[in-house]
Amino acid sequence: MAKDSYLVGLIGSGIGPSLSPALHEREADRQGLRHLYRLIDIDGLGLPPQAVGDLLRAARDLGFDGLNITHPCKQLVIGHLDALAPQAEALGAVNTVVFEDGRAVGHNTDVTGFAASFARGLPDASLERVVQLGAGGAGAAVAHATLTLGAERVTVVDALADRAVSLAGRLNEHFGQGRAAAASPDRLAGLLASADGVVHATPMGMAAHPGLPFAAGLLRPEVWVAEVVYRPLETELLRAARAVGCATLDGGGMAVFQAADAFRLFTGREPDASRMLADIGELAGASESPVGPVR
Repeated sequence: MAKDSYLVGLIGSGIGPSLSPALHEREADRQGLRHLYRLIDIDGLGLPPQAVGDLLRAARDLGFDGLNITHPCKQLVIGHLDALAPQAEALGAVNTVVFEDGRAVGHNTDVTGFAASFARGLPDASLERVVQLGAGGAGAAVAHATLTLGAERVTVVDALADRAVSLAGRLNEHFGQGRAAAASPDRLAGLLASADGVVHATPMGMAAHPGLPFAAGLLRPEVWVAEVVYRPLETELLRAARAVGCATLDGGGMAVFQAADAFRLFTGREPDASRMLADIGELAGASESPVGPVR
């Protein structure tokens, strides 16, 4: 007999503004479920990221059904899990843990979340030459998603050269040599001049990081622009891109679809993504304190 009550949570740093509790609990309410979603902020607890293993064990002992995991614990948590789903193993990062039959199993719904959002929002986008800004945790997930969607080549640009090179190397190992490359920010103008699309996966656009990740003059109407930051839904980059005439994708879809996939893993119930998309518009629009990337 299916359960009708679930206890889940989110482990991460500075997660107070997260919309995950509201997204999960609203959808559960509509399905007649009791779904308690708790924030476990390591900053508030005065704990280092390495404490994620202790928090994971405590949650399992206390009867949690699962956890979402965000920065800076997505990789650190792996050593404390009993098994990894293929997507999480390929990515080397976990954002969802399900406790089942006494085992902790890691998944990554950031990848599937971005892929679903992109397929819905930019279904006809050309994927020959994609430039991605950012090689961090969110960047790794969306790069995997973009290549899974059929991108011929993704060039990763990051201020930290080693991080971009490392991500490109992992992508080539998984998808085949030549599918990914790394580049420094000083090559961005040339790359954008011939790109079909741009994926933005850095913190730029958040309250603490206002502004554009590159000069608006580098945008062309033929280039699509996809954003990972979801609060605000219209970042300065998206505003500039729409003014030029670019097709755009905001970060709200990724936030919703990764949450929907996690909800399905936690409960075994099918979420209604269309209702959750309406939720994100209402919830993100009501905030005056933009945050991101997706949590």
